[in-house]
Amino acid sequence: GAAMLLWLWLWLWLCVCCCPGRGLRVHEYLYFQVLSPGDIRYIFTATPAKDFGGVFNTRYEQIHLVPADPPEACGELNNGVFIQDQIALVERGGCSFLSKTRVIQEHGGRAVIIADNAYDNDSFYIEMIQDSSRRTADIPALFLLGRDGYMIRRSLEQHGLPWAVISIPVNVTSIPTYEMMQPPWTFW
Repeated sequence: GAAMLLWLWLWLWLCVCCCPGRGLRVHEYLYFQVLSPGDIRYIFTATPAKDFGGVFNTRYEQIHLVPADPPEACGELNNGVFIQDQIALVERGGCSFLSKTRVIQEHGGRAVIIADNAYDNDSFYIEMIQDSSRRTADIPALFLLGRDGYMIRRSLEQHGLPWAVISIPVNVTSIPTYEMMQPPWTFW
């Protein structure tokens, strides 16, 4: 009855973002699962960049998610050798989303996941758009909530690990227990 309608309305409101001049648009989501370390073995939700970057045409059953050093990845990386053929975890800030994506691409990364620099952000997905430089990037670029990025980096630091092992992209419709596999700090 009325409760169901309210839930439906709330769900639609959460799924649709209002973009001036572009009308209503549903966010596309892409999912990845952390396989190790075990304390963050969850399925995470990311949003692909809006108007730059490539798409995942391969499913990586096991690939390294390597936090960039320095985290903002606006220039030369100290751990660039570890990003070659892997996926980089980068922090928002310091330069454009496109600049970060290009730095990771230049280091041979397969994709980049850019986490918000607001560590308390557990619900607001930012639309990653091209900068004004007219440059392009070929690798996929994803936006991750600040809280998720922070928890992944914190777990790696606690375990003294240089990277996480992830599976990406994950088809959540094929996982019956998907709801139980989301991070406990995610509110639904």
